[in-house]
Amino acid sequence: MRHTTTALCLITALLASACSSLPSADSGVLAPNPNLVAQGIPPVPMRLVRAVEKYTEFSGDSFVDWHPNRREMLISHRAPGASTPQLYRLSGPMAEPEALTDFADPVRVGRYDPRDGRYIVFQRAAGGNEADQLYRLDLDTRVVTPLVDAGQRYAMNVWLHGNTAPGAEAPPARLLYTAVPLDRTAPGGSRASVDTTLWLSDPLHPEGRRAVATLPGTGWEATAVSPDDRQVALLHYLSANRTEVWLLDLASGEKRQLLPRSNDTAAATWFPQSFQPDGQGLLLTSDARGEFRQLLRLDLKSGQLSPAQLGIPWDLDLASSTEEGDLLAVLANEDGREVLHLVDSRTLSEVPQPALPEGTVGRASFHPATRELAFSLDSSAGPSQLYSLNPASGQVQQWTEARTPEGVDPRQFARQAVVRWKSFDGLSISGLISRADPQRFAGRRPVLIAIHGGPEGQAKVGFLGRGNYYVQELGVTLIQPNVRGSSGFGKTFLAADNGMKREDSVKDIGALLDWIATQPDLDPSRVLVTGGSYGGYMSLAVAEHYADRIAGNIDIVGISHFVTFLNNTESYRRDLRRVEYGDERDPAMRAFLERISPLSNAEKIKKPLFVVQGKNDPRVPWTEAEQIVAKARANGVPVWYLRAENEGHGFQRKENADFQFYATVLFMQQTLLKPQN
Repeated sequence: MRHTTTALCLITALLASACSSLPSADSGVLAPNPNLVAQGIPPVPMRLVRAVEKYTEFSGDSFVDWHPNRREMLISHRAPGASTPQLYRLSGPMAEPEALTDFADPVRVGRYDPRDGRYIVFQRAAGGNEADQLYRLDLDTRVVTPLVDAGQRYAMNVWLHGNTAPGAEAPPARLLYTAVPLDRTAPGGSRASVDTTLWLSDPLHPEGRRAVATLPGTGWEATAVSPDDRQVALLHYLSANRTEVWLLDLASGEKRQLLPRSNDTAAATWFPQSFQPDGQGLLLTSDARGEFRQLLRLDLKSGQLSPAQLGIPWDLDLASSTEEGDLLAVLANEDGREVLHLVDSRTLSEVPQPALPEGTVGRASFHPATRELAFSLDSSAGPSQLYSLNPASGQVQQWTEARTPEGVDPRQFARQAVVRWKSFDGLSISGLISRADPQRFAGRRPVLIAIHGGPEGQAKVGFLGRGNYYVQELGVTLIQPNVRGSSGFGKTFLAADNGMKREDSVKDIGALLDWIATQPDLDPSRVLVTGGSYGGYMSLAVAEHYADRIAGNIDIVGISHFVTFLNNTESYRRDLRRVEYGDERDPAMRAFLERISPLSNAEKIKKPLFVVQGKNDPRVPWTEAEQIVAKARANGVPVWYLRAENEGHGFQRKENADFQFYATVLFMQQTLLKPQN
């Protein structure tokens, strides 16, 4: 199980894009499509569209699942001319993908029936609202059947093994999934409490589902099932710095906490990942014994914890284990690059593996029958492509080839490098830099600072997508900072921006501006700041604190006021966000949040502002965008505002993302690329 905070590649989310709308024949401009509300944005010339549109046509592939019996993959793929990625069947290496779903909204998550692969269970939201619903797709007839009732947010967890004695009839496939109510208002206007229900269901007979347990609050996930199908390991995610592990009896619904123990006082994260074949041990990752998450084995009878001796000083994640449980695929987050390691589960020691193609590894998963390991790779030279590794022979085979537009050679794109600078308090901060080619672009180059969301996200090495246009064609140097509060650099660094320390991360960007001024190839008078979600807050905060040092800023689905954000975000997220940002119900914390919120300091914003928002965003409600737009305009600041009526937390539909991209290039031309006096 990999826990991530939102879901989408960083640069695509931050610098997102937008629009297949056709222009009027005589207008010479690209009009926004009917789902886009554009205010204050100048007409987008068709000559700009024609110059940049090829950079909107990159398309990679994501691994979704293995067929249980055949050497066949389920993948997520956006076909040429399509608006969103959908599920496809890939019958073999380099085969033509066969479309299985066709919806206006993206479909990225699905699972084969683990018995014979006759059907697929998938989840899908509507209009970016993230209220995923579950469906069954029968592969013979292509009939789609809803499996759940509307009004709640569902998530697939794990299948039961269904192991039987020799000669006994195999039981039906049964799936564990969670459900949480969508935001509700109790009598008197106060918010009702939200609990999580864990359901067990046969997708062929969803009417017979059984509620296994009602779990208090949110953040619950069933991550692993014991070999005898009697017990389930539960993750309870409380914050980026604190999680719990519980063991639940499937028959009775009773649960007991395994970790942390009652005498463990220090905050730590524990992620249960896989039972060992004998059912006596549980494999997990935890940062309880140091700064980084390491691999451990918990003996369920004695409670003894045995650490793996891997010698990898980075966060580890157990991505997959073989059906027999003897071999593990472990990913190490090495300074922003995911590196694959194979581990013997009996000795918890690393085993040799062949060299892989260059790139950062995405999801990895063992085939239940063939033991092949599917994994994805992307790099600066191209979007995600899928491969398989045969651990026995060492053979690596390519399964898909990413689509790149004609006339663009991704092999020429700038490689990301790690840069470091000291912040105001001496703390070392790092980031990824993509420098413009000095042979093509002479002199000190303008800089785009792109800040990730989370705040516990991380800028990772990978393909920049549309962002390559800024570096390759405009000669802009792109810097993706990992300010304090980012994941991947230890639990102390992760917690260094919590509560009253919130603005220390903003000062990290101030120190970055100082560092830029010392670089002979960078122009400190031409710096643009962009960010999405929490990065949107950071962009607004930088616009206030360092207005005289930037050319403008872009706020994508960003928080403009912490108190209104906490009041209006979906209820299933509120307690989790209070741990990170502070509890607005506490008078002292509320006063602090009021004081530092961008909306309270909007008069300090002096440079042009571009705000992007989805109307159906459940995380950062659209009102956060509307209120900062109104306040900044009232202060005389030039504001561009783009809202999509059919999107949520970031634009997912290509036609919307393309228009955002074109408008962003236009904004850069009028701010960052404009000669400064």
